[in-house]
Amino acid sequence: MKKAIILLFCLLLIQFVFSQSFNGFALYNSQGSNTTYLIDENQNIAHTWNMNSECNYAVQLKENGNLVRGTKNNGNILGGAAEGGKVQEIAPDGSIVWEFIYSDANHLSHHDLTLIGNNVLLTAWEVKTANEVINAGYTGNVGNSGKWPTHFIELEPDGNGSANIVWEWHIWDHLCQDVDPSKPNYVVNISDHPELIDINMIQGGGGPGGGGGPGGNSGDWFHVNGVDYNEELDQIVFSSRFASEIYIIDHSTTTAEAASHSGGNSGMGGDILYRWGNPSNYGISGSQIINNAVHDARWITNDGRPNGGFLQIFNNSGVSNNQSSVDGIETPLDPSTGYTYLRNPGQAFQPFSYTTRYACAYSASGQSASDRMSNGNIYVNASAGQNGAGVMYEVDSLGNLVWGPFNSQSPKGFRYECDYPGIIALKDYLNNISSTSCFDQTNIDDLTVSLISIFPNPTKGSFVIDLNSLNEKIQEIKVINSIGQVVYEETMNKLSSDFVKEISLYGKPEGVYIVHLINSSGSIYSNRIAYIK
Repeated sequence: MKKAIILLFCLLLIQFVFSQSFNGFALYNSQGSNTTYLIDENQNIAHTWNMNSECNYAVQLKENGNLVRGTKNNGNILGGAAEGGKVQEIAPDGSIVWEFIYSDANHLSHHDLTLIGNNVLLTAWEVKTANEVINAGYTGNVGNSGKWPTHFIELEPDGNGSANIVWEWHIWDHLCQDVDPSKPNYVVNISDHPELIDINMIQGGGGPGGGGGPGGNSGDWFHVNGVDYNEELDQIVFSSRFASEIYIIDHSTTTAEAASHSGGNSGMGGDILYRWGNPSNYGISGSQIINNAVHDARWITNDGRPNGGFLQIFNNSGVSNNQSSVDGIETPLDPSTGYTYLRNPGQAFQPFSYTTRYACAYSASGQSASDRMSNGNIYVNASAGQNGAGVMYEVDSLGNLVWGPFNSQSPKGFRYECDYPGIIALKDYLNNISSTSCFDQTNIDDLTVSLISIFPNPTKGSFVIDLNSLNEKIQEIKVINSIGQVVYEETMNKLSSDFVKEISLYGKPEGVYIVHLINSSGSIYSNRIAYIK
């Protein structure tokens, strides 16, 4: 009986620990609204960015506290689902740091964006005329507007209020066809070339006479709607609604290599490294796991959290036509190369089914997003478009609702944890910080700082503490970030008053840290160190 009581107590304790939402913030922009909101874990508005144009789809928070968002440009010549035409970086006070217009008769940014360091990667359309598409081997109904395959452009801020395109990748450069040997990119068997995209695999799309859908009467062909970047692999993943498939490409290439079939870490240039969800697209039999729309392909942060390094998607019709799922995919990364993916000849890329699945409590047939939190919880943004739920919420590892549902009515939204540098940078701009527990820890401004010799300060990575400056023996060293988390801790094996100690902050976020030196009697000596990458 006693053991049973102890077991029950342990189970209840585990349930309590793992059913907590993490303390942090959610960032979103309601469909068609000019205002971006940051709300805390108690759903109170912590900050807003009020602009004079509507957000077209996605918003992200940079590590410096600035907002990056796509917006609908006035006077777009082209048009379609989630059309943009302009991207902006906006300071906490609402001032525009830089903006870039990508809108003309042949190009238009649309849908999603992602950050690559300080740069911004945009999804965009480019116009290919009916003749160009037919001459490339397309056999379907082209329509008067031709076809608009997606490409990506990477923007680097120029320091003068605008940006420069520093990298590009185009679907058009990686097509193949098996219908006419006299036309470009002919292959005998599509199934032998999963690294290329069959120009005829999508006979519908958004073009007139081409099947309608979210593209309306535009030439939206693949309807690429989500993009994410993996810094560790230097790779990009994106999702295509009309293909019901996700793709990984190499970002380590030059723009010239990205248009070719060689170069980069993978040695494959801009060809498809991995694809998943609909193997019939490359002529292989196998289960179609993405039965309809898919959005927001992304990597789960690989920092020790559950399923770190997996791909994750919002599978709009994953469970049924009326119930979405958040699917995790453990990709078969080739350990011998570190940058390519294994596939058995004649078979689809593995896994043959999803590795993990969460059946959504609130679903959506379009747009939407998800993420895996550091505590293992799953955050979901089920969009309002196309009669979706229009809410954000969070569930624990058992599927229990632990946060929300919050009526955001947003195409995409995300949560940011307390230690994210962008949240720390925004601290002085937030409304009523007592409403969140993020800043309940040690307040750097209230510390009594002793004169410990630390150099260099600021540091770009590592710094040295001169323990000789204290003239007494030190028993323990701690380094604490601005929200009170211990990021480095060491107990000295030999009490000493005659040496220096080097400590590294590599891999930690930029910001101000506190160094605590604790002597044998428990007295604490402190100093600040600024870490700037």
